[in-house]
Amino acid sequence: MKKYAHISETECNQIVVYIHRGKSIRHIANLLGRSVSSISREIKRNFGRERYRANTSHKRAVLRHRDSHTRQRLKCHARRIEVENMLRNYWSPEIIAGRLKQDPALPGISHEAIYQWIYADVPHMIYYLIRSHQKRWPKGKSKYKRVVIKERTDLSERPVKINKRAEYGHWEADLIIGKGCSAIQVLVERKSRATRLLRIPDKTASSARNAIYSLLFNVPGNLKTSITYDNGFENSEHHILNKQLGTVSYFCRPYHAWEKGTVENTNSLIRRFLPKRTNFDIISDDNISKVEAWLNYRPRKCLNFKSPLEAFASSVALTT
Repeated sequence: MKKYAHISETECNQIVVYIHRGKSIRHIANLLGRSVSSISREIKRNFGRERYRANTSHKRAVLRHRDSHTRQRLKCHARRIEVENMLRNYWSPEIIAGRLKQDPALPGISHEAIYQWIYADVPHMIYYLIRSHQKRWPKGKSKYKRVVIKERTDLSERPVKINKRAEYGHWEADLIIGKGCSAIQVLVERKSRATRLLRIPDKTASSARNAIYSLLFNVPGNLKTSITYDNGFENSEHHILNKQLGTVSYFCRPYHAWEKGTVENTNSLIRRFLPKRTNFDIISDDNISKVEAWLNYRPRKCLNFKSPLEAFASSVALTT
């Protein structure tokens, strides 16, 4: 039995020639050694005898073959709706995949499959990805002057147990600046990723110190042991804060903000809602509180897909 083969590009060109010569479908089929039904179907699905073109016909055949051999992502309609709802809540595909795996009754799916589904089938959902741009922006040095900070302890002297996140109570601080005079003081606990935000009226050291004091005042003493800063001028009153809270300060090396990567990563998440050049003078405290709540209720892979609020609550329970 002869094995079937798709009509080739050469045969498409021959069909065009025979059509122009006025040959019938049956005659063309005999000349090419094909069945009449195959030639008839080839011509009909490519716009008929008058508009049949070899190049167009071949391209359409290649596309049909490619689509027929492409495995569909997220075949279940209910699963697609569920994933889309999670994306609209600004959950990353990795978080979604991890959360779905916790339900053994449903088939698991990888984060890569979710990414492929987004880019192939629902490109409008790219907006909800954490980094929706196609290429990374170059990293440059800060435009601000380096300042001399009194009683500064370098990060290299920070104990290993803090570096390894072996215990709770160690925080990283940063200041998010915008277009106006106001700024947002950010505090992130290194192990639980619990986040606290507070808008301050200006970018002075006293405002930053008062904000951190307000954010940590009600935290139990054993859960506010150290704070890691960068070398910005707003952190120059850290030694006063240490006396108020009983904390210890550590500082990154100049232009090494990545050494406090937990708060830097949190800043990138905050920027999804408060992008660069946002005027914080006109942003309400209620909006900032909503961003803080989203960060604390959002599951994290590093926490085994628990939320920072759940992780921090467990640390409080352990210390009481």
